[in-house]
Parts: sequence; structure tokens; C-alpha cells
Amino acid sequence: MPYAPFGSWKSPITSDLIAGGTVGLMEPLIDGDDIYWTEMRPAEKGRYVVMQRQANGAVVDVTPPPWNARTRVHEYGGGAVMVDRGMVYFSNFDDQRLCRQAPGELPRPLTPASDPPGALRYAAGIMDHRRRRIICVREDHRLAGHEPVNTLVAIPLDGPEHLGEVLAYGYDFYAAPRLSPDGSQLAWLAWNHPNMPWDGTELWVADVLPDGELAHARCVAGGREESIFQPEWSPDGRLYFVSDRAGWWNLYRLGEGQIEPLTPLEAEFGLPQWGLGMSTYAFESAERIVCAFTQHGLWRLAVLDTRSLSLQPVECPFTSISAVRAAAGHAVFIGASPARAAAVVMWDMRANTFTAVRESTPLRLDDGYLSTPEPIEFPTENSLTAHGLFYAPHNRDYNAPAGEKPPLLVISHGGPTGATSSALNLSIQYWTSRGIAVLDVNYGGSTGYGRAYRLRLNGNWGIVDVDDCCNGARHLVRQGRVDGNRLIIRGGSAGGYTTLAALAFRDVFRAGASYYGVSDLEALATDTHKFESRYLDTLIGPYPARRDLYVARSPIHAAGCIHCPVIFFQGLEDKVVPPDQAERMVQALRHNRVPVAYVPFEGEQHGFRQAANIKRALDAELYFYARVFGFDLAEPVAPVQIDNLPANP
Repeated sequence: MPYAPFGSWKSPITSDLIAGGTVGLMEPLIDGDDIYWTEMRPAEKGRYVVMQRQANGAVVDVTPPPWNARTRVHEYGGGAVMVDRGMVYFSNFDDQRLCRQAPGELPRPLTPASDPPGALRYAAGIMDHRRRRIICVREDHRLAGHEPVNTLVAIPLDGPEHLGEVLAYGYDFYAAPRLSPDGSQLAWLAWNHPNMPWDGTELWVADVLPDGELAHARCVAGGREESIFQPEWSPDGRLYFVSDRAGWWNLYRLGEGQIEPLTPLEAEFGLPQWGLGMSTYAFESAERIVCAFTQHGLWRLAVLDTRSLSLQPVECPFTSISAVRAAAGHAVFIGASPARAAAVVMWDMRANTFTAVRESTPLRLDDGYLSTPEPIEFPTENSLTAHGLFYAPHNRDYNAPAGEKPPLLVISHGGPTGATSSALNLSIQYWTSRGIAVLDVNYGGSTGYGRAYRLRLNGNWGIVDVDDCCNGARHLVRQGRVDGNRLIIRGGSAGGYTTLAALAFRDVFRAGASYYGVSDLEALATDTHKFESRYLDTLIGPYPARRDLYVARSPIHAAGCIHCPVIFFQGLEDKVVPPDQAERMVQALRHNRVPVAYVPFEGEQHGFRQAANIKRALDAELYFYARVFGFDLAEPVAPVQIDNLPANP
């Protein structure tokens, strides 16, 4: 086995493989004997395609080009597709109209075109069979200069195109409408600014009158400091939901005016609702719930008996489980593990077998090139500890020279309310298989560790997250596992902000990469979309009353403190973090003679979906680090212009 310095190993995990050989899988649905899901295809410029696995095992595309099943409600979307008795309903990305597609036919719109195009957006639909309509969330952007209006609406299935009859209004946000089995009651979630859904939501229930109007609406759970997630009616008509009222997102149910806890665990059955349509549990029957929960950064599958309230863990090969759906005798979910990429998985509960209905990649990688994540807990500020997943460099074809320690790439996840995943991530293995260690940090504020851990970031964004990323890197240096002189930090969106803040306000890292990261908190507070427009009130403080904090914590105002090389990646159609956030930082670093590179992408929004751009970003980042740290790359990659970099850095 040859010896080669860390960072210079040749790897079969290439950017072409990642960009061209992988699709995104999301939101599986069960309709009779068929399974549906949505597939994001980078090779088709990020088009979202509805897929179907038929009862005979055949897998077919449902939505043909150019239809793109993706909604822009809350900008992050989710809940764009529903299926009922073979009929597929979806929001079409280009015009945001709700469409209906019968088997063997082309899609037809149920809602009219809006002015401007895409101003009426629909998501999270459910079927009301009794009244021949769809109940869903609508987001109305038609009134220029005003905040969009979110409501619950009913879309009739018969007659002319209809923009929707308003059922519930008055709150800033709505989510998760759920109709009782007999159609007599509707439940939903609602919340107001400045809350985000993981801060506090309200669970509402109303009677549905014969004419479809709602009556006697009442709030049955939740509030400003209780986050409710995923209400569901059981087949026998009881209302279940997830709440963090006891400090962890656990399962509860409502009965005779009382709220009953079902699974008191220091575990999370809930998720931060960045998108609509999320699901961590489903009813196999009135007596059995198939559910997923996370502890210590890893997800588990279980079955809850609704009578005895016993929770029976299920042995399965997956440590990342999401989007759970169930029907009699089987369940479907998105499953992955450190050695297995995401797949749409069907669990036959009678035979206890797991079948991959669709895999995100057909590639089979040799374990000799894969690094297994190690959950770590490390000391941080205020005598607390923080969490992360550590990936040591691993490539069966190479050894490092004796005494050399690897560079470390610290990843700060987005959100910032979110979490890392133990699922096989080829973008992480891209680095570890080349001899670069990775620490994926679940800094304070991350989900999966209870409400108290999540609240650490309140008022402290730009402090707690930065300290935890720095302290995670220092911890690994102290342990002798990485090279303290070759520490790198990267992140996207909010993780890009943490990256830039760490470079501006700490002296730990020697290079950084910002993917559509926030550099100016004040601009973010005044120039972003409705869903996040008051997010910073909680994370930093009310604006403009605490403008001083926004200025003090913004990397753009401390660009002169950044002295190490930085590369920026930015979608030019990004409405969440506009391109100006990156471009001003680039200009400042160029002016200060700091090595800097800028890679913009036309046609991309918040997150890159096109294969060519995913490949370009990975290769450019690798080239950038190679130039900064002197890695001798084993394979050629397209160069990127780096301003102010000395000839021999």
C-alpha cells in the first residue's frame, strides 16, 4: 500500500459520481397497493419528478417533463404532492398552480394562473372525499409591497379552476391540515411571528359543517413556548400529535379534554418544520403506530401499541429514518445508514423484511473507501458539552506518512435549527477518501437533543454555534487526531454564516468555504422571505431595537479581521440569502488583499440542484484547498480564480 500525504489521495468518489449518479428522495406516499415518492434529479436541472412503484413491482415516472412537482410555500416547500385512488395532485414549480393528473394522462391545473405568475402557492394537501375537494395551505403573494398571506383553503375538484375558498385565516402561518376519518373535524397547526414552528405552535380543531364551513374552532394544545409537530387522526378517530411540552418531542394524544403522554423518553419524535409534509410516525392500524425517534444523533424504528402504550424498538439496518408512512401490514420510509445511501424502503411487518424500492444512487462503493461516523461529545463554553459526528480519513489504497496528522474540515449545518445526519453522504466521503478528516457539528441550537439544547442558541446565534465549532476542532487537536495548522470550516446558508463568523471573530481556522452564507444580519432581517423574516428576533434580538447586536455579529462589518483564504459559492436567484450577501464580502476581502474566490451560479436558488453546478462547486472547493495548503492532487480538477493568493502559499 503506497504512502501519500493526507489530502492527496486518489478517490473513486468523484464529483461526477456525486452530481450525476445521485438523486434526492423525499415524501413517500402509500395509495392502495402502490407506493409513490418524489425524486429530485440533478441531471435534469433539479426537476422534481413524482414516481410510482406499482403493485407488480414496476417503477415508473408519473410526471413527465417539463412538469416539476415542487412548491415554494415558505420558500423551502415540502408537501407538494398528494395521491388519492390513483389520481396524483401536485404543485407545479414554474407557475405554482395545483395540478391533477389521471393515470395515463397529462397534468391539468385545478387552480387558475395568478398575476404575477407563481403568486398563489399551494402545499400540504389532503382529500375531503365527502365534499369533493382538497384542503391545503395557500400562500398569497399577489399584493405587492405587503407580506404574503397564509391561509387554509378548499379547492373544489369539480367545475372551473378555482383559487380556493378560505377556511381558516388570521395567523401568520398554517401547516398540517388533517381531516378526521368521518370527515366531521379538521385539525391543523398555526403560529404567529416572531415564532418559528420549533419555538411554539398551536394545535387547532374545528367542526366541519355539511356545507364545508368550519365551526367551533378551538385551540387544544400548544402555545408560544410549546412546539407541536404532525397532528394525525387515528383510524378510530382520536387525535395524536408530537409535543415538546416536557422538554423532548414526544408522542401525545387527546381524549375527553385530556392530553395523555404516550412515550415519555429523552428522545425526539419530532423535527424542525422547515418544510411541510414531514412525518415521523403513521398508523398501521388503530392499535399500532410505526414511528421513528432519534437519540444521540442516531434514528431508530419502533412500533407503539396504542392500548398498552408499550414501545417496541425494531432492529433494522438504518440509522437515519424519515418520512414514515404506513398501511395495514407494512410501512414505507426514507432510510439510510453510514454505509448505505438513502432509499425509499418498504418494511413488510409480517415477514419483518426491508426492501429498497428506490435507491438514491445505484452505485455500490467498496467499504474500503468509506469513513464511518463516530458520535463525539466534547467540552464547550459555560461548562457544557456539544455534539458532532467525526469522520476519520479512510482510503484502502493509501497510508499517510508516519507522524503526519490529517487536515480537518469542520462542517456547520444549516438552519441554524437543524441537525447533522448519520446517513451515507458522498459529499463528506469525497473529502475523507482523499485524506481530509471531517467533523460534522451539532452545535448548541441543533435538534435531536431536547428543547433545552435547542434553546441554547436563542439570543446567541453567532456565539454558541461558533464556539462549538471551534471547540470541536480544538478537542480533536488536543486528542492528536488532526493537524491544528490545517483546520478548515465550511457551511451553507446559516452554516455559511457560522463559517464566516468563525473566521471573523475567532482565530482557529486557516481557510473557509461559504455556500450562500449570511454575512450581513441586518440585511437578512430586512431583506428575506416571510417565513424567516422574524427568525432573528429569537436568535439575536428584536430589530431594529437591538440593531447594535446585528452589526456587532455581522461578518461584513468585521471583514478586516479575516486574514485566511475564503471561497464563496452563491446561487444568483437566491431569495433566502440574496447574492449581495456574498458579493459584498468578496469585494471586502479583495480590497483587504485576502485570498478569495467567488463562484456564482445562474439559475440556482437557495441550495444547488443542477448536476453541473454540484460538480463545479465540489471541484472548485477541492482545488481551492489544494492551492491554499499545497495538496498534490491525484486527479485534475477545473481551476478556480483565487485573487490575492501568493504564488507559493
